[in-house]
Amino acid sequence: MISRSSLGRNAQLILQKQCCASPSNRRGLAAAASGTFQYETGDAAGVNFATRDLAGPTTTLAVVAKAGTRYQILPGFSEGLEKFAFKGTHKRSALRITREAELLGGELSAYHTRETLVIGAKFLRDDLPYFTELLGEVVSQTKFARHEFEEEVLPIIKLAQKTLLASPTYLALNSAHGVAYHRGLGTPLHPTSSTPLSKYLNAPYLKLYSQAAYSKPNIAVVANGASHADLSKWVGQFFTDTPSSQPSDVPKLDPVPTKYYGGEERIAHDSGNTMILAFPGSSSFTSGGSYKPEIAVLAALLGGQSSIKWSPGFSLLAKASATHPQAHVSTSHAAYSDSGLLYVTLTGNANHIRAASKDVVKTIKSVAAGEVGKEEIKKAVALAKFRALETGQNIDAGLESTGAGLVQGGKAFQIDEVGKSVDGVSEEQVQKAAKGLLDGKATVSAVGDLYVLPFAEEIGLNV
Repeated sequence: MISRSSLGRNAQLILQKQCCASPSNRRGLAAAASGTFQYETGDAAGVNFATRDLAGPTTTLAVVAKAGTRYQILPGFSEGLEKFAFKGTHKRSALRITREAELLGGELSAYHTRETLVIGAKFLRDDLPYFTELLGEVVSQTKFARHEFEEEVLPIIKLAQKTLLASPTYLALNSAHGVAYHRGLGTPLHPTSSTPLSKYLNAPYLKLYSQAAYSKPNIAVVANGASHADLSKWVGQFFTDTPSSQPSDVPKLDPVPTKYYGGEERIAHDSGNTMILAFPGSSSFTSGGSYKPEIAVLAALLGGQSSIKWSPGFSLLAKASATHPQAHVSTSHAAYSDSGLLYVTLTGNANHIRAASKDVVKTIKSVAAGEVGKEEIKKAVALAKFRALETGQNIDAGLESTGAGLVQGGKAFQIDEVGKSVDGVSEEQVQKAAKGLLDGKATVSAVGDLYVLPFAEEIGLNV
């Protein structure tokens, strides 16, 4: 029998041999772990694509189309295209698509934003050919069968409407976008329950619209965990049936440049209270010259939500709202291709929201007056940089941002460049950005108990 001491000596020898392995092997592992997160772009069969070949056994693939609610030609079209994803094509039935994806262990998904429609799949790396072919079929060969529309697509849309109608926060955010931008980016993310969908939405119209939404100039294929050469090969093979241009009988999907208006809207609701204070922000990084990294730093500085558990955090609004415990305050920034919306969301008790909203405005004025210390700005820069890099590192967010940049004529989301731009923000830039919020018109949306929730004028905002 082998003794314990003998086993111990053998284990030590094995560990020593591993530690004394060639330096080149160790450097290779380190390089893989700290490799670049840059996207490599290209063109195959007239379709723009981008890849980030991260080491690993799985791949995430997505088709990003410029077909969000901003570009839809009639109400509900973006929602309809999303719900029709992975339904029957001319080659596969919906049941076959489901079974094949399950047999390969894959996951299928579809969602839309205000600017993009994303159809994606996650799967084992070796299955790239199959899922590239499947996404190519979805964008070029979906049947848009009438029975699928009436039995599966439309009922799901109507159920979603009821769910969203019960959310004061969703209603307030939609309201804020509508007041700020009117049309385009102001179009509701999902059709409201009062929208006459039967007047606009049907299977033949969606099929015609899809030929424009999924045309080659309007889509980009983005992959994480696939080599550039492999994706180029399969996109070139499976996206040949995709329309090369938009049909002449469909209105062009090129939008009118976004214009910010500002204003105020109030909606009575008995399921909760939400108030949004919004201001012009920055466009996305992929848009180029209109990107303002100081807006992201200002959003981190205002904050409201702590990134440290069991601590209120350093953010200015976290400190300012500490005396209003029944009001939850958070700051967000929605970046689009040619505009952005910086907004503060207050939810909770109506009386506490009323008091906290005044403190929000006072806090913004203190930043504009230069009354915030350098240490606070430094913390905000670090947090904004972390959030930007984390977003770029996140596979799903990176796919969407990169695809959106490619189809909107900008550039791929390059995480290294974003970090550098945020790192270079100065205290003066943040102060100037805060001053700009107060000099222009704000956007205020209140949903809930309107007897208590304040008007914009009552808290010191100009609308």
